[in-house]
Amino acid sequence: MSGAALSGDVLGDGLIRIQREIDTAFDAMLPIPDDARARLVEAMRHAAIGGGKRVRPLLLTATAEIYGVDRDCAVWAACAIEAIHAYSLIHDDLPCMDDDDLRHGKPTVHKAFDEATAVLAGDSLHALAFEILSDARTSGDPFTRAELVHCLATASGYSGMAGGQMMDIVAETERFDLHTVTRLQQLKTGALLGAAVEMGAILGHAALEARAHLRAYARDIGLAFQIADDLLDHEGDEQLAGKALRKDQAAGKQTFVSLLGADRAREQARALVDQAIGHLGQHGAEADLLRALAGYIIERDH
Repeated sequence: MSGAALSGDVLGDGLIRIQREIDTAFDAMLPIPDDARARLVEAMRHAAIGGGKRVRPLLLTATAEIYGVDRDCAVWAACAIEAIHAYSLIHDDLPCMDDDDLRHGKPTVHKAFDEATAVLAGDSLHALAFEILSDARTSGDPFTRAELVHCLATASGYSGMAGGQMMDIVAETERFDLHTVTRLQQLKTGALLGAAVEMGAILGHAALEARAHLRAYARDIGLAFQIADDLLDHEGDEQLAGKALRKDQAAGKQTFVSLLGADRAREQARALVDQAIGHLGQHGAEADLLRALAGYIIERDH
């Protein structure tokens, strides 16, 4: 069954619920202090509350639900991965990186505040992620907390997201082939998506060997997600996207679209989604949200 056929209310309800839960959780954990730190926390809140699709938190909570994990624990852990994602966007938008003025339809943090505050807000959200995961509220089992920390740290650093971002910078001056672009995106985009699925399984105490199909699912949707992003950058609507588009083409970067063409890239994304859904064959209705999310990845317009 295709992702599109599954994507009805189960996905819409899931997205609305996780967006509300993540905003509520960040609102509670980021009270504005009555001292000189207020501007910093306001900047953190600007980045973390009221924006984004919350795909990573939804992946984590949907996976955790398969294993019967307490919802509050799953949402708490999901805030950690979203804090990493939010920090990465703050830094990615800075003038020394992508130099963007708009994110999620509102001014980027360095535009709404200033560059120094944006750097500190990103640093603080990065630290907050591991503060969350090391808290007993995430799990009463210290070994589970340690495994969650290791998973997210690995996915965030040079072996994951940050490494992919470095490759993306190099791509502005070097021509990459399809294999290298795929590797770049597996790190820059796929690592955190994969960590979200892995962390849900870790919370559910799933054995390492029992997670292989979930890792395969996450790998395929990670690539499909980036192909969809490349297509969006190539032919999307800036108003709907809530950010500047056509930047990769202007920078001369090699992307899935530039290397494959839009039609072949779209076909590849659909094939990856079908393959991802196939990896969930051993699960029943409890995995329908993961199936629906796979389809949504290539249908979204922002």
